[in-house]
Amino acid sequence: MSAEQATSGRHKVVVIGSGFGGLFGTKALRRTDVDVTMVAKTTHHLFQPLLYQVATGILSQGEIAPPTREILSNQKNAQVLLGEVSGIDLENRTVRSQVLGRETITPYDSLIVAAGASQSYFGNDHFAEFAPGMKSIDDALELRGRIFGAFEMAELGAARGENVDHLLTFVVVGAGPTGVEMAGQIAELAHRTLKKDFHHINTQKARVILADAAPQVLPPFGATLGGKAQREIEKLGVEVMLGAMVTNVDERGLEVKYKDGRVERVNSVTKIWAAGVQASPLGKLLAEQSGAPLDRAGRIGVNADLTLPGYPEVFVVGDMISLDNLPGVAQVAIQGAKYAAKEIDGRLKGKAPQKPFKYFDKGSMAIISRFRAVAMVGKFRLTGIIAWLMWLAVHLVYITGFKNRLTALLHWAVSFIGRGRSERTTTEQQIFARSALARLERGSHDLVSRPGEFDAELLRQQEGRRLELEAQAAEESRLTDAGERGVRVG
Repeated sequence: MSAEQATSGRHKVVVIGSGFGGLFGTKALRRTDVDVTMVAKTTHHLFQPLLYQVATGILSQGEIAPPTREILSNQKNAQVLLGEVSGIDLENRTVRSQVLGRETITPYDSLIVAAGASQSYFGNDHFAEFAPGMKSIDDALELRGRIFGAFEMAELGAARGENVDHLLTFVVVGAGPTGVEMAGQIAELAHRTLKKDFHHINTQKARVILADAAPQVLPPFGATLGGKAQREIEKLGVEVMLGAMVTNVDERGLEVKYKDGRVERVNSVTKIWAAGVQASPLGKLLAEQSGAPLDRAGRIGVNADLTLPGYPEVFVVGDMISLDNLPGVAQVAIQGAKYAAKEIDGRLKGKAPQKPFKYFDKGSMAIISRFRAVAMVGKFRLTGIIAWLMWLAVHLVYITGFKNRLTALLHWAVSFIGRGRSERTTTEQQIFARSALARLERGSHDLVSRPGEFDAELLRQQEGRRLELEAQAAEESRLTDAGERGVRVG
């Protein structure tokens, strides 16, 4: 908190998270007489529903993840602190956050916890090494490197006469909206975008598999839309494996087990995990202190007004809450955060409490490929190009910033009307950085000095190097001024 905020004496609101809940909650307090501090582990606001388009080269990460500070730059009562929240003290009303070993303690009078959810591997966290999820920009960039890299390695192998089927087989685990959208875009990438780019492989023969233990595609959309979505995605050449539970994942493939006990191995270098989510571990931390119940996905039970039982100054919103079977979608987080902000404002003005939180369902949509989508809005069930146009319109509205909307629209035109992908740059660092960091004992903390460390010997070495550079620069200048460049010596 800034020195000005610390001495203002105004009501202090801390918002945890920069996702939909955190951002909309902070913005909803812009006209309230409070000081708002957003604590977030990233410097950007992520439009998570479009991560798969970053992974498949349609959009750049900047278009779906604008800087949080830029978004809030005109909100005078708000500041942003970078840090991952590692502790919440409900009794003393403080939030503890850390970044690269640096710890910050932030006090609050009201707290909005909107920390979201992470990928769930259902107790098999070691699967993550070989099958990244789809929850962050790092995930999307790694997957982009893995997907495009698989085609490049297949081209090299085919040129040597090797069998490259395992490189041209892509498996997406999870047949929810993210999995369906990802599988559809990989199929389009292989069958349409890259079909003329390679000489030794036929990308149109790439195998794309969508696997799920569930009996249907898109269960939240109902049987009818789920069936239509499955037929549409199969038309693209995607193999749909239902009732297939993943039991093992390794570098070269995975194993699935069917209800009849049959086990099948699929050889594939590129696997994407889009099955299941787990609420932020902050839910468990809050439950331990408040006695609130947790469900199997780590979501915490809250009161009807989204407050933590026994702590009316603490609001929990979005994917973290277990209330009325609310879905884990952006609109729940947005509406919940606005409700919490309005309640804080009302309390400061002495108004009566609001009625219990009620979610207004604005519908659900999933894109299958260009010109193909499914949409569920109220009693209406839509498919095809109308649903696809609705999907485009809704996602344009929620992309933050005019510039990002414009560039996204242009990139969609390139990808959907043409066959190109504007963002195909990949590096080895994208693919392997996560694994390399995981092998360090303290992760990225091992790459920087600990707070307060001072190495006098290193300082002396740096001073010596500075003198060498100064001497080198002086000699370079002398050679130029004396006209000795290019003059034969001896």
